[in-house]
Amino acid sequence: MSLFHRIARSDHAPVRFLLDGVPCEGREGDTLLTAILTHVDKVRVSDFSGAPRAGFCQMGACQDCWVTLADGERVRACTTPLAAGMSVVTGAAA
Repeated sequence: MSLFHRIARSDHAPVRFLLDGVPCEGREGDTLLTAILTHVDKVRVSDFSGAPRAGFCQMGACQDCWVTLADGERVRACTTPLAAGMSVVTGAAA
């Protein structure tokens, strides 16, 4: 179940990406965090408690939204623009 429900930007062009190997679609102008949370209810699990995490501050300060791109680069999902063809690994299944 997704955490976010899109109520705006339905007129922006679709952007296809992979989320943990599953084909997904966001919208032009989305951050990775927005695109991810329109499909699932968490970005990762806490390293300390195993509790689900979904981003908190939405501006890159809390570091609660780290994800890994296919090339191994770790990025903050809340400040990284979605790009066509991105392959994102969340670690949420852990």
